[in-house]
Amino acid sequence: MENVIPYRLQIIAIILAVIFMFFIFRLIFKGKLREEYSFIWITCTAFLLLFSIWRNGLDVIAKLLGIYYAPSLIFIGALFAIIIFLVHLSVVNSKQHKQIKDLSQEMALLKEKLESDKKKE
Repeated sequence: MENVIPYRLQIIAIILAVIFMFFIFRLIFKGKLREEYSFIWITCTAFLLLFSIWRNGLDVIAKLLGIYYAPSLIFIGALFAIIIFLVHLSVVNSKQHKQIKDLSQEMALLKEKLESDKKKE
């Protein structure tokens, strides 16, 4: 017997994915979510929408990849996405750390120059 998602659950999943996509776009337009971070949310929502519409998609892709238990493909994909996102956040964090250090040094030099100019007056 084939495991098929009931139509009512499929329709609910499609509606929720569309609502979530709308919510992400609304956050982008309001400026509360930067475009570079929204990419992963839009991609994940697109996958949810794809698998909500394509009822046997997860089973088909799992068979193509040689995965016996199709729901484990979700966990593999989620783990992969989390690792990529964490690496991206580490790169952004390192870049911002360097920028903060450079700005602090520049501010200290400007403060020293300002104090020396005050002493000359």
